[in-house]
Amino acid sequence: MTPLREDLSFESDGETCAAWRLRGEGSSYSTAAGRPCVVMAHGLGGTRDSGLLPFAEAFAGAGLEVLLFDYRCFGDSGGEPRQLASPRRHRRDYAAAVEFARRLDGVDPDRIVLWGTSWSGGHVVHVAAEDSRIAAVIAQNPDLDGIRTLGMISRYGGPGQLAKLTWHGLRDRARDLRGAPPHLIPTVGPPGTIGAMTSEGSDSGYHAIAGPTWTNELTARAVLDEARNRAVTCASRVRSPLLIQVALGDSIAAPSACPVVADRAPRAELVSYPIAHFDIYLGEARERAIADQLEFLSRRLDGGAGGPDEPAARRA
Repeated sequence: MTPLREDLSFESDGETCAAWRLRGEGSSYSTAAGRPCVVMAHGLGGTRDSGLLPFAEAFAGAGLEVLLFDYRCFGDSGGEPRQLASPRRHRRDYAAAVEFARRLDGVDPDRIVLWGTSWSGGHVVHVAAEDSRIAAVIAQNPDLDGIRTLGMISRYGGPGQLAKLTWHGLRDRARDLRGAPPHLIPTVGPPGTIGAMTSEGSDSGYHAIAGPTWTNELTARAVLDEARNRAVTCASRVRSPLLIQVALGDSIAAPSACPVVADRAPRAELVSYPIAHFDIYLGEARERAIADQLEFLSRRLDGGAGGPDEPAARRA
């Protein structure tokens, strides 16, 4: 049976974020304090209706509460300008979602799980580094080092592609300083076109999971922000158990950053898959990723965030 979705909303810096709550089924994970809650959001330019529900439904089916939300300026959430992609703002939305989840009836406030994918896979590491109460973190195909990620653009598109994207970012930043409407670029496109992600398979991969509220555009300034978007710099402060799932064939979020973060985070586990970036959202790859996430949580949630540190595990 498909878990029911409840429409909720919460405030982040005075603006409204739209969310779905999925209630956990059965008695697993339930204690007198309530159930754990998985707080989820999408990656670059993504919306909650774009390929994330199968993950959320699997968590709810296993007995976990889920809060799946849209960032400000995206999807069903409020905020202007529309399609404003900003790591700093997205992390603040995550933090606001965590505080909202902790106040929900039936949720154990000390067993909050952060779940992120691609761009948000880095966001959750940042948020966990600032919140020692987080019980566990899942970073799926994560963008953990923006400098390496920008290097991936040069690798598949050549230096000229990165130079063009930088020009678009500067144009958008200048418009923002003048109070003008933002300059938008496609989130994804075919190789050789202008877009934040234009590697082989990116365009078809993103469109394969795109939901009805998804729009293929974002503020170009996100390219400039990426150079400072480096979860690798704060990984050593993440005391929560951390599962990093890396696609070895990823041409978007640099796989090479994942073992670096796994070595720095005290309680990290690293799992690798012989797939490309968007493969993890569909079919057999998705089912394997979900199974690994549920197995990780079954081991890590019993003691909550206050349990003793354990040696980091490594799995290929």
